[in-house]
Amino acid sequence: MAEDTWKLMDIPAFKVPITDTLNSNNVIFTIRSGSSFPFRNIYLFVTTTSPDGKKITDTLQYNLADQKGKWYGKGFGDVHELILPYKSNVSFPLKGIYEFKIQHGMRIENLKGVYDFGLRIEKYRK
Repeated sequence: MAEDTWKLMDIPAFKVPITDTLNSNNVIFTIRSGSSFPFRNIYLFVTTTSPDGKKITDTLQYNLADQKGKWYGKGFGDVHELILPYKSNVSFPLKGIYEFKIQHGMRIENLKGVYDFGLRIEKYRK
Protein backbone atom coordinates (compact mmCIF):
# COMPACT_ATOMS: atom_id res chain seq x y z
CA MET A 1 0.00 0.00 0.00
CA ALA A 2 1.41 3.37 -0.97
CA GLU A 3 2.38 5.53 2.01
CA ASP A 4 0.75 3.07 4.44
CA THR A 5 -2.70 4.04 3.11
CA TRP A 6 -5.23 1.80 1.41
CA LYS A 7 -7.19 4.01 -0.95
CA LEU A 8 -10.75 2.98 -1.77
CA MET A 9 -10.00 2.74 -5.48
CA ASP A 10 -6.80 0.74 -4.90
CA ILE A 11 -8.18 -2.76 -5.36
CA PRO A 12 -5.56 -5.48 -5.02
CA ALA A 13 -6.08 -8.28 -7.56
CA PHE A 14 -4.55 -11.71 -7.06
CA LYS A 15 -4.49 -14.08 -10.04
CA VAL A 16 -4.07 -17.65 -8.89
CA PRO A 17 -3.49 -20.58 -11.27
CA ILE A 18 -5.43 -23.64 -10.14
CA THR A 19 -4.56 -27.08 -11.52
CA ASP A 20 -5.96 -29.30 -8.74
CA THR A 21 -9.75 -29.67 -8.79
CA LEU A 22 -9.88 -32.69 -6.46
CA ASN A 23 -8.32 -31.59 -3.17
CA SER A 24 -9.72 -29.03 -0.73
CA ASN A 25 -7.98 -25.76 0.11
CA ASN A 26 -8.04 -22.92 2.58
CA VAL A 27 -8.06 -19.36 1.27
CA ILE A 28 -6.43 -16.96 3.72
CA PHE A 29 -5.78 -13.23 3.78
CA THR A 30 -2.97 -11.53 5.66
CA ILE A 31 -3.09 -7.88 6.70
CA ARG A 32 -0.26 -5.85 8.16
CA SER A 33 -1.46 -2.74 9.92
CA GLY A 34 -0.14 -0.15 12.31
CA SER A 35 -1.20 2.15 15.13
CA SER A 36 -2.46 4.81 12.72
CA PHE A 37 -5.23 2.41 11.63
CA PRO A 38 -8.29 4.25 13.01
CA PHE A 39 -10.64 1.30 13.67
CA ARG A 40 -10.82 -2.00 15.57
CA ASN A 41 -12.27 -3.83 12.58
CA ILE A 42 -12.22 -3.85 8.81
CA TYR A 43 -14.87 -4.56 6.19
CA LEU A 44 -13.83 -6.12 2.89
CA PHE A 45 -15.59 -6.70 -0.41
CA VAL A 46 -14.07 -9.78 -2.06
CA THR A 47 -14.92 -10.57 -5.68
CA THR A 48 -13.81 -13.94 -6.99
CA THR A 49 -13.85 -14.57 -10.73
CA SER A 50 -13.56 -18.17 -11.93
CA PRO A 51 -11.89 -19.21 -15.20
CA ASP A 52 -15.31 -19.28 -16.93
CA GLY A 53 -15.96 -15.63 -15.97
CA LYS A 54 -18.50 -16.22 -13.19
CA LYS A 55 -18.19 -13.75 -10.32
CA ILE A 56 -19.11 -14.05 -6.66
CA THR A 57 -18.81 -11.11 -4.24
CA ASP A 58 -18.66 -11.56 -0.46
CA THR A 59 -18.86 -8.86 2.20
CA LEU A 60 -16.63 -9.72 5.14
CA GLN A 61 -15.90 -8.18 8.52
CA TYR A 62 -12.83 -8.93 10.65
CA ASN A 63 -11.84 -7.67 14.10
CA LEU A 64 -8.26 -6.43 14.19
CA ALA A 65 -8.16 -5.32 17.84
CA ASP A 66 -10.07 -5.98 21.06
CA GLN A 67 -12.34 -3.49 22.86
CA LYS A 68 -9.37 -1.97 24.69
CA GLY A 69 -7.45 -1.43 21.46
CA LYS A 70 -4.99 -4.34 21.84
CA TRP A 71 -4.11 -5.58 18.36
CA TYR A 72 -4.67 -9.22 17.48
CA GLY A 73 -2.01 -11.15 15.59
CA LYS A 74 1.72 -10.91 15.94
CA GLY A 75 4.12 -8.09 15.51
CA PHE A 76 6.44 -5.64 17.12
CA GLY A 77 6.69 -1.89 17.19
CA ASP A 78 4.09 -0.32 14.97
CA VAL A 79 3.50 -3.30 12.66
CA HIS A 80 1.01 -6.06 13.42
CA GLU A 81 0.31 -8.98 11.13
CA LEU A 82 -3.00 -10.81 11.33
CA ILE A 83 -4.19 -13.92 9.50
CA LEU A 84 -7.77 -13.56 8.23
CA PRO A 85 -9.38 -16.89 7.25
CA TYR A 86 -11.62 -16.44 4.21
CA LYS A 87 -12.71 -19.89 3.04
CA SER A 88 -11.93 -23.27 4.54
CA ASN A 89 -12.19 -26.74 3.00
CA VAL A 90 -13.09 -25.36 -0.44
CA SER A 91 -12.33 -27.00 -3.76
CA PHE A 92 -12.05 -25.21 -7.07
CA PRO A 93 -14.33 -26.80 -9.67
CA LEU A 94 -12.40 -25.64 -12.75
CA LYS A 95 -8.77 -25.59 -13.76
CA GLY A 96 -7.42 -22.21 -14.78
CA ILE A 97 -6.85 -18.73 -13.40
CA TYR A 98 -9.01 -17.56 -10.50
CA GLU A 99 -8.92 -13.85 -9.70
CA PHE A 100 -9.54 -12.42 -6.24
CA LYS A 101 -10.14 -8.66 -5.99
CA ILE A 102 -10.28 -7.11 -2.53
CA GLN A 103 -11.65 -3.65 -1.79
CA HIS A 104 -11.86 -2.20 1.68
CA GLY A 105 -15.42 -1.37 2.71
CA MET A 106 -14.78 1.27 5.33
CA ARG A 107 -16.62 4.60 5.43
CA ILE A 108 -13.55 6.62 4.57
CA GLU A 109 -11.81 6.83 1.21
CA ASN A 110 -8.21 6.70 2.44
CA LEU A 111 -7.68 4.03 5.08
CA LYS A 112 -4.50 4.90 6.96
CA GLY A 113 -2.31 2.39 8.77
CA VAL A 114 -2.47 -0.47 6.27
CA TYR A 115 1.01 -1.53 5.22
CA ASP A 116 0.28 -4.65 3.24
CA PHE A 117 -2.48 -7.06 2.23
CA GLY A 118 -1.90 -10.56 0.89
CA LEU A 119 -3.64 -13.76 -0.15
CA ARG A 120 -2.51 -17.35 0.37
CA ILE A 121 -4.04 -20.63 -0.76
CA GLU A 122 -2.94 -23.72 1.09
CA LYS A 123 -3.98 -27.36 1.07
CA TYR A 124 -6.72 -28.15 3.57
CA ARG A 125 -5.61 -30.37 6.43
CA LYS A 126 -8.13 -32.15 8.63
